[in-house]
Amino acid sequence: MNLLLDTHIAIWALNDDPALSEKARELILDPNNTVYYSTVSVWEVLLKHARRPDSIPFDETDFSVACREAGFVPLGLADKHILAVHTLTRPDTAKAHNDPFDRLLLAQAKVENLSLLTHDALMPDYGEKCVIAV
Repeated sequence: MNLLLDTHIAIWALNDDPALSEKARELILDPNNTVYYSTVSVWEVLLKHARRPDSIPFDETDFSVACREAGFVPLGLADKHILAVHTLTRPDTAKAHNDPFDRLLLAQAKVENLSLLTHDALMPDYGEKCVIAV
């Protein structure tokens, strides 16, 4: 399986955080799976670390290096990913989801035929088969 890690999942995996579910840990450590991290996550870490360094344990450079050292494969951001954001829909009854990083990650997973591993309870509302909520 080809997995794309949501930013918080990547951070938890790199820090061996107890917030990372057992299911997520198993999927990430499964040698049959290829695990990707996105340029979108590097950008998100940059912005959030600059705003609240206490909440993000490393800056964007350390995050990127740690992802590569963990064996995660980098996934760049392309026009086709940005354009695919418009294909994402949510029911009118679903709670608003205002995170542009998450929408880009979901669009990347959809376009690249990856499974997005996330803990965000709002992501399944998109109805995309590529979402794995853990």
